[in-house]
Amino acid sequence: MDVEDLQTFVAVADAGGVSAAARRLGLSKSIVSRRLFRIEAELGVQLLARTTRGAALTEAGITFRDHAARASAEIDTARETILPTGDLRGRLRIAMPLAFGPTHFAPVLAEMAHQHPQLQIHSSYSDRFVDLIAEGFDCAIRVGYLQDSNLIAKRIGPIYGKLVASPDYIKTHGSPETPDEIITHQALMQGTETWQFMDGDRIITVQPQGRFKADNATALAVAAVAGLGIAWIPDCITYDHVASGALVPIMTRYPPPPAGAYVIRPPGQHPTRKIRVLTEMLIEHVARNPEVWGVDR
Repeated sequence: MDVEDLQTFVAVADAGGVSAAARRLGLSKSIVSRRLFRIEAELGVQLLARTTRGAALTEAGITFRDHAARASAEIDTARETILPTGDLRGRLRIAMPLAFGPTHFAPVLAEMAHQHPQLQIHSSYSDRFVDLIAEGFDCAIRVGYLQDSNLIAKRIGPIYGKLVASPDYIKTHGSPETPDEIITHQALMQGTETWQFMDGDRIITVQPQGRFKADNATALAVAAVAGLGIAWIPDCITYDHVASGALVPIMTRYPPPPAGAYVIRPPGQHPTRKIRVLTEMLIEHVARNPEVWGVDR
């Protein structure tokens, strides 16, 4: 049984249909359908029940999906083991945050593609938390404070941030001197989050209030430059704005606790060599640009 057929079946099962799997794999629907037909003909059972909304796994399909996923992973591992050192092939599908990905992580993917011409890299940029397993991603980069989960995380570097405001906002409204004063200011937020600040070893938590919200840190930085309020934003987003004077660090006696950037992958015994190489390149990238990431603190 062809490994590409197995991998295609797993993609269809996880995506919930032929069309979605075809987009994910970068193949035509006819090729995906043909591979599914070959597997079902080989096994002599129906694995997928076609519906108007896509495809649902039959009882046999549910059982076979887990075996097919494990077999595909084992074959990928075997291929990596016998390939010449440094030679990567196959496909790497990765999810990245929209706020950081295109500017801070995409150059690493471009360099990886340049160094490994046989490797296919498919990247997706969004600030939502993707479901790696259900959506068929090999790994993701996540920034912030990790929630508990069964996913495996490898830290690639710290993420420092600061409270900032524009000179015009400070001239008109002043700036908070202590965390307690934040509630008297317009805060630019991603939602209803709390902000944390360090007072020595003590963590102070505040609930900011504001009328302007966005689910993207870059958009919040633009709003802060426009003088709409104060914002807690990572240094790698505000670096150029602070350097130009468009934004000013405020309440610097109470810095936010550092967060982190992580490579996240589904649970398994060992990461593939593709993920290990990507992780190493990201760690090196962060180390080479300490002034942007705030690592030189």
